[in-house]
Amino acid sequence: MKILVSALEHSANIHLKSLKKELSDTIEFVGIFDSDLGDSIVDLRSLAIMGFVDAIKKIIFFIKLNSQMADMAKDVDKVLLIDSSGFNLPLAKKIKKRYPNKEIIYYILPQAWAWKPKRIPVLEKTINHLASILPFEKDYYSKNAPITYVGHPLLDIITEYKNKLNFDVKNIAFMPGSRKGEIKKLMPIFIELEKRLNIQATIIIPKHFTKEEVNELYGNLTSFKIAHDAYKTLLNADFAFICSGTATLEASLIGVPFILTYIAKPLDYFIASRLIKLSHIGLSNIMFSKFNDRKLHPEFIQDDVTVKNLLKSYNEYDRDKFLNDSKSLRAYLKHGSSKTVASIIEDKNEN
Repeated sequence: MKILVSALEHSANIHLKSLKKELSDTIEFVGIFDSDLGDSIVDLRSLAIMGFVDAIKKIIFFIKLNSQMADMAKDVDKVLLIDSSGFNLPLAKKIKKRYPNKEIIYYILPQAWAWKPKRIPVLEKTINHLASILPFEKDYYSKNAPITYVGHPLLDIITEYKNKLNFDVKNIAFMPGSRKGEIKKLMPIFIELEKRLNIQATIIIPKHFTKEEVNELYGNLTSFKIAHDAYKTLLNADFAFICSGTATLEASLIGVPFILTYIAKPLDYFIASRLIKLSHIGLSNIMFSKFNDRKLHPEFIQDDVTVKNLLKSYNEYDRDKFLNDSKSLRAYLKHGSSKTVASIIEDKNEN
């Protein structure tokens, strides 16, 4: 079976690798994905964007790439779209229009429940299998929508969790993100924060950055221990300061108490704040509030990301309460998603 895969993001490819382990060896991937999984038609590094402004600069490139993927759909058995709604939803529409009987599976759905709810009828009409990774997501769709909660992909990867916390905080992890703009904004604050805390600190740096990029982006790291393995570092840490993103959910599932920090480009934040109407930006907080009516961890955004605010929040943190709440969140998500998605792709009808 030949599958057209559209997995543009690094995180999507991590989950795609877990999924491939559950698929039979007869399945072949074509399209856009990590080079470790085969011959992608594009280098993923050329796809990285940071916010609305950067996306506008690359719009022509993505339009051509989208058309190329639609052309490739003619010769495949099925289509698998993962995340990246700005690219994948227009692609799905093109494929469905050209090849109405082509089976399309969407894994890690567009967050239409958070913004652009008008996308939901489009998704129901265009996609054959909506593989949801959020338990509450199906409540936003119609009763007969082809949507299934498949579990959460992070639970395929994260297999070790904190069962107890050290009495004293001895090691703090800092994750300023993976995008250059995020890192440059947060690092001066994190460096000053580390000085004020005067505790062993570990900075988590993506493996793909060169030595020159690290020097440019991170500044003076002489007081930090450098690590690349996020899961292992978070598991061994007593506390963490993390840029908004998937890493915050990883930390929540692992059980390491943390504070979310996020500083976006002013224009990007202005646009997003008017399009997205949510009381929280951290996915863990969004999910946790669905069944507990409160947030799981503190969030600081834009001008509120200051050393003073972060220190105050750190000193007032109830770490034991967070650990118990993280166990509740894992129970809410139930299990990983790869096996269920593989069964959908291979028509095994397992849920």
